[in-house]
Amino acid sequence: MPPSTVPASAPLEIVIPDCCNIGVIFRVLLAVNASVLAAILMRTNGLKPGLLEFVESSILVELACLSSLLALCGLRRLIRTIPPWGQRVACALVPAAVTSLIIHFLFSLELFFNTFTNLTMVKGILIAALLGIVLQHYFELRTRAFSPALAEARLQALQARIRPHFFFNSLNAVLSLIRTEPRQAETTLEDLADLFRVLIRDARDMTTMQDEIRLCRQYLSIEKIRLGERLQVQWESVDISDDVLRKAQIPALLLQPLLENAVHYGVEPAREPVLIQIHMNRSIDRIEIAVINPYHGDAVSRGNHMALDNIRERLALVYDVEAQLTTTIARGYFEVRLRFPYVKASS
Repeated sequence: MPPSTVPASAPLEIVIPDCCNIGVIFRVLLAVNASVLAAILMRTNGLKPGLLEFVESSILVELACLSSLLALCGLRRLIRTIPPWGQRVACALVPAAVTSLIIHFLFSLELFFNTFTNLTMVKGILIAALLGIVLQHYFELRTRAFSPALAEARLQALQARIRPHFFFNSLNAVLSLIRTEPRQAETTLEDLADLFRVLIRDARDMTTMQDEIRLCRQYLSIEKIRLGERLQVQWESVDISDDVLRKAQIPALLLQPLLENAVHYGVEPAREPVLIQIHMNRSIDRIEIAVINPYHGDAVSRGNHMALDNIRERLALVYDVEAQLTTTIARGYFEVRLRFPYVKASS
């Protein structure tokens, strides 16, 4: 087989839930505790005895849940060659092994000697394995169910970002530069090509902050040709080094649409120079980005809210409850603030 026709190896499918995610942890704890409570209430006579037994067993339940989640979180980060079926088996074996160790430890303590009278080692292992399989299957189905939403989000993002008037005006600006500033015209066409290339990528793709900021600067340089001195931009970063920019992962085209909104709704309606401010800072394991532009009430349209809602949807799909997008209007300025986890790109 010629080298050009050798198929590239497909990326490994990850079916272990992201047990480091707060949303996943919350859902697992809620599901396991609800299952245990229901099982106890079905077996005991009356609500009060059932609740008392559930409180007594909560030590074992919470320890087993949190320890299993921690182990699966570390396992998911170390996955390199485990096939999907092996990952599914691990989601049953890891909770079973962790639960058996915790049961053995608690049974060896005199304080808990007579606490878990209805629990045996075998029963605890089987329950933990069953819950692990069920929850893994639930999260895998949930991820697949969101796939159409991701595709729809990509289509909406493309419709929101590819503004015909922007590209039409940009091409006109390039044409005006060809004779007088051929070097600048060539650079602008390269920036447009890069922008198109990123726009047609899958919205599920991740990129680094460095690449996203480079794309944003290219976009703003194109708009600068069209808007001239009306467009002023100020970048400010706190506790974000070049190393962080190279390693921090974010969804592709997360920041550029916010700048496009700022230009469209903050700069275009104005006749005087307008300053767009981009503030970035990092606090331990979180990154925050704020985009601030003058607020023109009559210029804000439904399209602005659709673009922001689209980004909120993408944040929820990628980060669950660990990321937020908020907007505020104060003292004549419109501010969009992004908060998301600092996730390093794999080397």
